[in-house]
Amino acid sequence: MILSVLSSPALVSGLMVVRAKNPVHSVLFPIPVFRNTSGLLLFLGLDFFAMIFPVVHIGAIAVSFLFVVMMFNIQIAEIHEEVLRYLPVSGIIGLIFWWEMFFILDNESIPLLPTQRNTTSLRYTVYAEKVRSWTNLETLGNLLYTYYFVWFLVPSLILLVAMIGAIVLTMHRTTKVKRQDVFRRNAIDFRRTIMRKEDDRPITTIRRSSGSNPHRGEITGI
Repeated sequence: MILSVLSSPALVSGLMVVRAKNPVHSVLFPIPVFRNTSGLLLFLGLDFFAMIFPVVHIGAIAVSFLFVVMMFNIQIAEIHEEVLRYLPVSGIIGLIFWWEMFFILDNESIPLLPTQRNTTSLRYTVYAEKVRSWTNLETLGNLLYTYYFVWFLVPSLILLVAMIGAIVLTMHRTTKVKRQDVFRRNAIDFRRTIMRKEDDRPITTIRRSSGSNPHRGEITGI
């Protein structure tokens, strides 16, 4: 029941990725696929991968694809071609897919899966119950922070240097660019500043005459 509830929307969303005419919708439809896949992994006991799927695929890949599609401003084009011409090829691919699914779900094709025949045998022993049960997070955390802590710290330092370098490059100030210091302008005391006073007196100009005396001219008021 749980498998059908989680897998059916994932299959429908995966089909709508290639069926949607709007490219933005094609980018948004993989999000339910990754979400339902995370639920299936969680029920299978793979809790670490169940948390990695939404973070990596939805948080990084799907969002970046959405930004790229919106930035390119792709126009929505109507598909005028006939859909029936692709029906034979899609039918063959679908039959192969369903045949593989039924073949994998058959217990006889996978000898390691427990069946009714070997579980009732006296020689059948569940060795997993005799070992300390650790979850995936405990196992990965023990290996990562105990034996491989150096390889965990080195990428962290590299990312820290890259982040600091990007901040320094963006905050670099050049002296050639003219800009105003807001804090310095707000701290100015206007009572101690020198302001230019506008004079309302008329401006006079002297127009020289073309006579013999060059120092003699006519005064005109504006």
